[in-house]
Amino acid sequence: MKQCDLLYEGKAKSVYRTEKKGRLIVRFRDDITAFDGGKKDVLEKKGSYNARVSAFIFSYLENHGVKTHFISMLDDRTMVVRELLMIPLEVIVRNIAAGSITRNYPFREGEKLDPPVIVIDYKDDSRHDPMLNDDLIVALKICTPAELKKIKTIAKNVNRLLTEVLAKQGITLVDFKMEFGKQSKTIYLGDEISMDSMRLWDTITGESLDKDVYRFDKGDVMATYIRVAGRITAQRHDG
Repeated sequence: MKQCDLLYEGKAKSVYRTEKKGRLIVRFRDDITAFDGGKKDVLEKKGSYNARVSAFIFSYLENHGVKTHFISMLDDRTMVVRELLMIPLEVIVRNIAAGSITRNYPFREGEKLDPPVIVIDYKDDSRHDPMLNDDLIVALKICTPAELKKIKTIAKNVNRLLTEVLAKQGITLVDFKMEFGKQSKTIYLGDEISMDSMRLWDTITGESLDKDVYRFDKGDVMATYIRVAGRITAQRHDG
């Protein structure tokens, strides 16, 4: 497949058009950022490990009935995906209180959230991704009530599937971010699911296994990403 014009460049991925209608190329770069871009670095091969984990997770979810934008990998950091009309929402599922939820609300770090909490933010860097409620989402015409219900149902299902598959490798899924898009009237899971978008703890030691290692200078970021990618992708897709 031929890489054509650059369509979009985010903080850590570049999206390109292809010669095939309805297909895009996503290239995972080695950039890493935190705190709204206030902290930035380039870590060699970081993009390839995020791409590897995202491809594994998307394939696993597809095999369990979740529609995703993933089609195939061209190389270790380049993904072919369906072209979607992206919905400007960041959907965060929280299983355990950590990060911003403990700063903004009276939850204790490590407190289990049962049932899991779904938080939805408006994807807009200029507004620092403010939190939305259902009424605001509908009023802004971001999606219909029926679409929002569908998104939440998918999010809960993805959370269940990921929690189960990660637990088999001794990894606790604390929280994670998803983005969705539409092709025709069908809603697909898009973007990525990787160490950059999940908060992961070692089930036994409580060690951070995600971008928090970079955010808070907890150790060797690439050594962590390499180790976690190996643990996650060591499993069969049928889980």
